[in-house]
Order: sequence, then C-alpha cells, then structure tokens
Amino acid sequence: MEFSELEEQEYEQRRQRIEEMKEEIARMSGIPDGTHLSPDLPDEITDKFLQYVLDFESQEERPLFDALIESGVALPAPEEVDDEHLNARLWDVILAMSLLGHYLYNTDHLGDRELYRLLWADTLRVPTTLMPKYPNFACHIDLVGSGSEEDTHLYLKHYADEEIRQQWAKDWPADIVPQHENPPYDRDRHLPQYMQ
Repeated sequence: MEFSELEEQEYEQRRQRIEEMKEEIARMSGIPDGTHLSPDLPDEITDKFLQYVLDFESQEERPLFDALIESGVALPAPEEVDDEHLNARLWDVILAMSLLGHYLYNTDHLGDRELYRLLWADTLRVPTTLMPKYPNFACHIDLVGSGSEEDTHLYLKHYADEEIRQQWAKDWPADIVPQHENPPYDRDRHLPQYMQ
C-alpha cells in the first residue's frame, strides 16, 4: 500500500509526537520507556493512550472535597446535619462524587452518619486526580481496601465470598478468618457504578 505525500507527512508527524510523548513520560516518571507499550499497537491508539497518560500525570492532585464545593455541593460538618436530612445529604455527595468519576465500594458496614463522617473528615480530604476531559476516567474508592488489619477483618467478615475466605485461610493460616456476617446496612447495591 502506497502513501500519498500528505499521508506520509501525517505519519511522520504522529511518529515524532509519539516519541516526544514517550520521552516526556520517561522524564516525568524517571523510568526509561516507562510506557511498556506493545510495538504492535496501531499508532492512533498509542497516540491517544500516551496523551491520556501525560494528561493524568500532569494533573495536580487536589482534595475531592474542594472540587465538590466548587461544583455547588453543600458539605456541612456532620454534626450540623440533622438525622432527618442526613440520608439526602449523603446521597447528594455520593452522586456528585460519581459525576467527578469517583465511585465508592464496600460501604454496607457503615451507617449513614458513620459514612458521611468518614467521607467528610477523611476520604474527601485526600488529594486525588480529577480528569474532567475524560468522561471514562474512574477512581474506585474501596472503604475496606486500605490493607489495614481492621479493613482486612471487615472485608473477610462482610464482603468476601466463601471461596476467597477459604483461600485466605489456606494462604495465611496464622490469620483468624472471622465468621461471615451480612453487613448491617444495604447501600452498596444502590451506589452509582462505573459504566464503560
């Protein structure tokens, strides 16, 4: 297949752009060829992927709390929200988080006030990356995913299926795997989910 002169120029420009982006990513990450892309990928896909990586890496992390406030979400302190309005306030926050590409998982061990307090005081204060130009961007926030002993216990007790629990007992025989208990609340199945 022969290329026209214009197609040849566009091809060369794209190849040069790809090499420049790879160099920039290597500079930012400190890892030579930090992308590890297959040479079989079409240039168009490579170009888009590298641009995404550059956009992600160049975003300044900021607390989701600040972004929610800027988007008009009210975030009063937990003690300022009465019981009557707490559930609605919590769901306003959860839905607004999903609109910014941040999705919660494994929340059923927490009551509404506990969850709102955790989001308000901790989860929303952690600097994170926001990618408004990329509607498919998603950040998954597992509320028992820190790896701490307490979170591991909660995961095994409330969220892990029997196969995972048995495998855990086999892999770490010194650990005590708690008896399974259904979590006390039923929120997770209603949470916004990332849809590709």
